[in-house]
Amino acid sequence: MPNYRIIVDLSDRMLYLLDGDQVTKSYPVGIGKMLTSTPTGEYRIINKQENPGGPFGVLWMGLSKPHYGIHGTNDPASIGHEVSHGCIRMQNQDVLDLSSYVPVGTRVTIRP
Repeated sequence: MPNYRIIVDLSDRMLYLLDGDQVTKSYPVGIGKMLTSTPTGEYRIINKQENPGGPFGVLWMGLSKPHYGIHGTNDPASIGHEVSHGCIRMQNQDVLDLSSYVPVGTRVTIRP
């Protein structure tokens, strides 16, 4: 059984999927703006919702920090930039790919 966890590195605007201590996938992400920065710390994925509508693209994965999540986007050009209200924004195909590996309960570390 794989032991998946996620690390979001805000400084390089990348999300890494790890199995144990090995990086198995990496994805570019959009992160929070200066006034609405993405919170650092240790969280878990607590829910998933397909097609949440609006700016959240094709999938929302809620974090244990209320009102924050990893989600798709309706603005693909925003990936790689400081654009969100604190969430981690991914290309729609990337968030679907990531979601296929990580169940609810997966650990998410967000580091500066």
